[in-house]
Amino acid sequence: MTGDTPKVESLNIDRVEEPKISKKESKRLAAKAEKEKKRAEHQASGAPAKPPKSASTATVSTTASEDPNALFGSGWLDATYKERPIPVRTRFPPEPNGFLHIGHAKAIMVNFGFARYYNGKCFLRYDDTNPAKEEEKYFTAIKDMVEWLGFSPYAITYSSDHFDKLYSLAEKLITKDKAYVCHCTKEEVNMGRGGPDNRGERKACAHRNRPVEESLTEFRAMRDGEYKAGEAHLRVKSALTNPNVGNTMMWDVAAYRVVEKNHHHRTGDTWRVYPTYDFAHCLCDFFEGISHSLCTVEFFLSRTVYNWVLAALDLKQMNLADLENKRIPTLNSNVSASEKDEYYDDTNGGPIQREYGRLNVEGTILSKRKIALLVEGGKATAKDGSEKTLPSAVRDWDDPRLFTLVAIRRRGIPPGALIKFVSTLGVSPALTNIEIVKFESIVRSYLEEKVPRLSLVLDPIRVTITNLPDDHLEELDVAFHAKIPSYGSHTVPFTKTIYIDRSDFREQDDPDFFRLAPGKPVGLTGGNDKKLRIIKATSFTKDPTTGLVTDISATLEPSDSPKPKAFIHWIGGPPSGANSKFSPVTAEVRLHNALFRSDKPDELDWKTGGYIDDLNPDSEVVFPNALIECGFDEIRRRAPWPAAEGEKEGASMGMASYAVRFQGLRTAYFCVDADATAEKVVLNRIVTLKEDAGKK
Repeated sequence: MTGDTPKVESLNIDRVEEPKISKKESKRLAAKAEKEKKRAEHQASGAPAKPPKSASTATVSTTASEDPNALFGSGWLDATYKERPIPVRTRFPPEPNGFLHIGHAKAIMVNFGFARYYNGKCFLRYDDTNPAKEEEKYFTAIKDMVEWLGFSPYAITYSSDHFDKLYSLAEKLITKDKAYVCHCTKEEVNMGRGGPDNRGERKACAHRNRPVEESLTEFRAMRDGEYKAGEAHLRVKSALTNPNVGNTMMWDVAAYRVVEKNHHHRTGDTWRVYPTYDFAHCLCDFFEGISHSLCTVEFFLSRTVYNWVLAALDLKQMNLADLENKRIPTLNSNVSASEKDEYYDDTNGGPIQREYGRLNVEGTILSKRKIALLVEGGKATAKDGSEKTLPSAVRDWDDPRLFTLVAIRRRGIPPGALIKFVSTLGVSPALTNIEIVKFESIVRSYLEEKVPRLSLVLDPIRVTITNLPDDHLEELDVAFHAKIPSYGSHTVPFTKTIYIDRSDFREQDDPDFFRLAPGKPVGLTGGNDKKLRIIKATSFTKDPTTGLVTDISATLEPSDSPKPKAFIHWIGGPPSGANSKFSPVTAEVRLHNALFRSDKPDELDWKTGGYIDDLNPDSEVVFPNALIECGFDEIRRRAPWPAAEGEKEGASMGMASYAVRFQGLRTAYFCVDADATAEKVVLNRIVTLKEDAGKK
């Protein structure tokens, strides 16, 4: 910005022209939209919807949940497109002041998926209008998450690309007597808008009717640093309506404010004033030729401001009086012809804003401020007035116990599973509250047919089969996935020494326990040869210090013995003098559980630090000496598993990649953690297996 003020009356506003469609195509789309509208009204009246002739109702439901694209060809998103059936341009506009969380996965899929489905374009636009909280690491992480989910932005843009035009349009709004500089305090503004509940008496600000020239001078004074933050701000002059009828977002919202920490990562110290979301968002949409501006329902009332700013600047053909006095149209409103005039129409030119319900996963913390406390710790004043230090509760923003997207990725959840989760829930204006168990169930079902399987023993006990020679070696061919031959197989050794999990052995037999115990036979999961291998424990030794079993002696029973009631997984150790290729891999395994004991951690005492008392001491359980069978090296080399969108380049990502995923037989699904090195394997549990809780 220079010291010279642009001549706003001759301002040239660059924008992408809306794609033109022929009259014939326009008529066809209009007829199609009318047909869809009648169908929606028919369903809204209570009449049952008819499934497609070629499919049963059950088939339609299954297809919708398995095919993410089905989300866009029906329901709310389909009807949103039909409101304005033109070539699609959308945008995903995150603020670069923190890491994205699981709720943003829905926003990414809705905006990028909507554009992809209709062969359109989607922008990744950083809403960088709050310089005090923006950092480069957030810009990078946001882009990484979009690409990890399998989407490629048509273009990466910034609200700051348009700072000069936004400022000039703000001056133009002043010259049209549609904005004014206000010096009221935050409390005074709130009281003028009807008090805390916005239901009290509404009063015009004392500065509302100041002369245009005076507001223009004051706005330039704000720009030039003559006011501190909070001493002046620009407000739009929209409507002073009856507080019982009017839209609270139309009561002279702020358009520009002075920012104390004004250094911007891209524009440096050029600007001392920055636009608000309500002013900048609609204009940036206009500049980029956005057709459908899709956001969450908390912006429903903001839709009128969105349209009002564009109309007041002659960028959208709408009557301001309609915006100030009529109701906001809702999608497929089932209203009579006489009632339709109560709603304004915003579909004739320019971008349209439409709102869908947010995604909230219960039992999680998504607030940036609260996650920052968990990551960094801090200080708080207790209820008794004393100051206490709050320790950090997690490693970082990507700790697998959190639900930021970087944490979800590190935990090992594949992008395809996240996409499936969102598409299964659907998109509508209703808020979606989902339990963690539902999320994990969908992830589990996705992994079931997508990743290989290996034996993994969390807490190994050595078993010596005493009736086998020291050099005994059977090379068993074991499939990586019995139902997916293309995954191939690997060779594991069956030797005199094997390892089983501590949970599969009891020192004293129990008639309700079917696994290994003294005198009780148990089967060993086998290779592709289908040979029955049964062992029977004969004795065991214990560590005198810990009291834990360290070694078990057993015998290999004849192959024609009666089939045992249970089979356990195992890992073979290399025979004496055998090639090291048969050696199992030692790993540290981290099992992550709920971070809080409470099902509603958002409702805990975050103000005085009381949330610390609710932290789950078992939110991370570590097994430092777990064993993985020797096929792990091949699984790591052939990653990513699965080779889906967002991770196709993962084959060279290395052993520390979250894309090295597998099912540990009878245990859980796992991935390699970022803490792994060439010398040490570290695994995270992705989700548990769906097993019978009463299994003995």
